[in-house]
Amino acid sequence: MARVKGGGVVLRNAPKSYKAKDSAYAVGGKGGFIVALRPGKYPKTPQQRKIGDAARACGIKSGISKKALQEAMRDCIPKQFGKRTG
Repeated sequence: MARVKGGGVVLRNAPKSYKAKDSAYAVGGKGGFIVALRPGKYPKTPQQRKIGDAARACGIKSGISKKALQEAMRDCIPKQFGKRTG
């Protein structure tokens, strides 16, 4: 599947037709390629903003270790929402 970046346009190969063992002719798929626009941005809901702010404050980000994520979720996130742990 080839993807072309830039301008919000996605270019990829269309599903190919295939021939089943018990079929007399090829079925399914279309020849050529597909050109599509990427989905547009949408505003975050208040709940999504609140969780995002709490995650940033606790240092949760892509690539952290599982142990660090578990500790942040157990110790830091409840404090951000004023809930007691333990």
